[in-house]
Amino acid sequence: MDKQKATLLLQDGTVFHGTLIGKHGTNGGEICFNTGMTGYQEIYTDPSYTGQIIVNTTPHIGNYGVIDTEVESDSATIAGIVVNSFSEVYSRLDASQSLNDYLISNGITGIADVDTRKIVKHIRSKGAMNAIISSEFDNLEDLQKELDKVPDMAGLELSSKVCTKEPYFVGNENASIKVACLDFGIKKNILRNLVDRGVYCKVFPSKTSLQEMEAWAPNAYFLSNGPGDPAVMDYAVDTIKEILALNKPVFGICLGHQLLAEAVGIKTYKMHHGHRGLNHPIKNILSGKSEITSQNHGFNVVREDTENNPSVEITHVHLNDNTVAGIKLKDRPAFSVQYHPESSPGPHDSRYLFDDFISLINNN
Repeated sequence: MDKQKATLLLQDGTVFHGTLIGKHGTNGGEICFNTGMTGYQEIYTDPSYTGQIIVNTTPHIGNYGVIDTEVESDSATIAGIVVNSFSEVYSRLDASQSLNDYLISNGITGIADVDTRKIVKHIRSKGAMNAIISSEFDNLEDLQKELDKVPDMAGLELSSKVCTKEPYFVGNENASIKVACLDFGIKKNILRNLVDRGVYCKVFPSKTSLQEMEAWAPNAYFLSNGPGDPAVMDYAVDTIKEILALNKPVFGICLGHQLLAEAVGIKTYKMHHGHRGLNHPIKNILSGKSEITSQNHGFNVVREDTENNPSVEITHVHLNDNTVAGIKLKDRPAFSVQYHPESSPGPHDSRYLFDDFISLINNN
């Protein structure tokens, strides 16, 4: 049986021809790459990847299928995938279905049998840009018109679109610690890590007012990861400023880190091609130890602003490019990191951050 053809068109006019995987159709978004050798299902269901086409650098994708428990949200959230060799058969005994069937059921269009190494080198050189995958359009001019409709990630607010619509609870209601979690695109494993440490979580939509959250009388606040540009999320920054005024413990991850920085006057910027993968080295300046971390972000905080802010201390740096990877406030019990301590890139080097959060709550 012949495979259906598909086309990948990048914003700068670069074209790749391959074969269709997933749903027949056309999907556009910002193209970026992830260097993880495993964990494709966790990547595809991470809300932080909303609006993005993922290039998997690992050559073989799909070979262990899909399992229901290995998801970070209720559905795949990516705009599309690009792979080299795609496997429609899988060998994992407890897998529930093939990756191809999963992509189809989630409405994801992807492309296989392309030179992903060449694509990644192109992105590293030219930077992240919009792209489109299609099995419908043969004419590049028509495909370019569709690509032109895809919004730029810079200036795009997505958290209010992907977050929960109604508050919900996770954990034991009799737990001694209550944490209000602001959902900007939260991952399930973050909540598991909090619950495992005796926390009762109430997850609130991204635009929830402080008054509504305080009515639940939480001991602390958590600021979640999520997609989009933090510089246009004034509603979240204003709420975080109000939270900080309470002097309650605050912990932020990824987008939550960027929003905490914005709330104390530190600007954010869009990175050239971002950090995405499972092998990013981070140095904890306070302990002197290094961590191998999982990362997924296309925005970061401005280092100069951070260094010049008298109320902020840089706690972590990325060893590849010296970007800011963690901060804490000197005058309030708040800290954040630009990576994912709940993830398992192999080691659990960064899980201590959840313990630090619990200690901050108990000692506040």
